Amino acid sequence: MTETVSFGYEDVAPAEKTARVRGVFSNVAARYDLMNDAMSAGMHRLWKDRFVRRVKPRAGEQILDMAGGTGDIAFRLAESGASITVADINPEMLAVGVDRAAKRGIDGLVWTEANAETLTFPDRFFDGYTIAFGIRNVTDIPAALREAHRVLRRGGRFYCLEFSTTLWPGFAEIYDAYSHRLVPKLGKLLANDEDSYRYLIESIRRFPDMPTFERMIGEAGFVQTAVEPMLGGLVAIHSGWKI
Repeated sequence: MTETVSFGYEDVAPAEKTARVRGVFSNVAARYDLMNDAMSAGMHRLWKDRFVRRVKPRAGEQILDMAGGTGDIAFRLAESGASITVADINPEMLAVGVDRAAKRGIDGLVWTEANAETLTFPDRFFDGYTIAFGIRNVTDIPAALREAHRVLRRGGRFYCLEFSTTLWPGFAEIYDAYSHRLVPKLGKLLANDEDSYRYLIESIRRFPDMPTFERMIGEAGFVQTAVEPMLGGLVAIHSGWKI
């Protein structure tokens, strides 16, 4: 692992990034879903629906939803009858998810605090691994991808939903101006936290582009890797299989 990693537009020591990311999500946990609606005009719900359709969860499967604290993906996956383990490094995010599940009457989910880079689950334990809008916040992304590969059974599938870089002419400039100028202000207005939302936008800019991230997934051992861009690549579904 390199001596420094990106935290937004800053380069910091790996341990510092882990601590600072934990702080960001502790700060925003209570308003995280409200801000997702505000930042995406509600489109994140459609993206997540499409993501889960690609995963195709089935009754009886064991699926790990990593960085899934608030439960948005897990609730959708659970409708299939699959057994879902929700893992997140941040206990405040998990607390929000547990509370939301209770209010919705959703039982049977397993909630666990875990670091994506050093999972404690045994080898070849899960049929599926999902991570939505979380991989870019991981300190050592290649380590997290290797762990995803390790805990999947042969024939298991990896799916990642993440922001990327849109290739639509003109739209990239409009979105860039919107995200840098307005999203931190929305964070200040709705969550009283401008700095955390500035980091979240900056982290998107520092994340690898679609071909680079697809290559990283392959380097972790996955095969038949694929990427499905949405809005020209503003958001993308990455996938791979373990054989």
